[in-house]
Amino acid sequence: MEAFLTVMAAVLLGLNVLQYSRRRKQNRDLCYMYEKLQAIVAEKTGEKLLLATDHQELQKLLVEINHLLEAIQLSNAEHAKVEMSMRRMLANISHDLNTPLTVILGYAEILQTDHSLSEAERQALVQNVRLKTNEVMELIRKFFDLAKLESGDKEIEFARINVNEICRKTILSFYDLLTAKGFSVHIDISEDQLYAWGNEEVLSRILHNLLSNAIAYGGEGKTVGIAVRNSENFLYIDIWDKGKGISESHIDKVFERMYTLEDSRNRSYQGSGLGLTITKRLVEVLGGEIHLSSKPYEKTMFTVALKKWGIGL
Repeated sequence: MEAFLTVMAAVLLGLNVLQYSRRRKQNRDLCYMYEKLQAIVAEKTGEKLLLATDHQELQKLLVEINHLLEAIQLSNAEHAKVEMSMRRMLANISHDLNTPLTVILGYAEILQTDHSLSEAERQALVQNVRLKTNEVMELIRKFFDLAKLESGDKEIEFARINVNEICRKTILSFYDLLTAKGFSVHIDISEDQLYAWGNEEVLSRILHNLLSNAIAYGGEGKTVGIAVRNSENFLYIDIWDKGKGISESHIDKVFERMYTLEDSRNRSYQGSGLGLTITKRLVEVLGGEIHLSSKPYEKTMFTVALKKWGIGL
């Protein structure tokens, strides 16, 4: 009996020692996790919390903590990207505003101080001031439009829209400009009534932006085209030109804030870099997608895909 009690006491002592050892290891592991987690968050590194342990609940906790870290790290990376983009956008807007404002001030000074100007010369300067002022107002409008779109403050009413009719109206609104510039226009829009889920004003603006872009950057090809294609679930609107095109390395960048195409297409035209960004956001507001393909002097084409009326509604 005494021997049995001795054995039991030894076993209990061993269990206590083992439990104590495990608790100490768990405490060390928890301290390590706490300190390592603090360092990762404070230094904003891309590390994960790594720990060798056979404790199942601790393993589950580690997995969830690493998932949370990954989400935080992705959020930080996106925030840094947006912040850098916004800084560049503000710097570019400041530059783009400074140029026409400097010209306006120059014209105003001439009008104020040069009394030898003829009436015709004075009217020409006033007209130039008006044009430059409109340029500044357009840039400011684009900036605030983009800000509203990205903040979600711009409310859009959705309804059934006749895509063919909107495309026809938009291309006709460019007829005089295209004729004056000597463009050849190709229209491939069927007489069928094709409806999408969207907003007429928004789609008109998307098409206006893309056609303006084609005229400005594809002017060398003197050709612009618009087509509407029909599939089972989507309607596709193609707007294309035969200009210099966009190199493959730039295709993924054209929708970025403040990215301008003067390096890849027409250096004589320098836009604000906001037009295509706004266009992409507007397409996304309609629940659609926009894609770009380009073969220099053959076809540079923007394609807008919109969900057909009645699909998934």
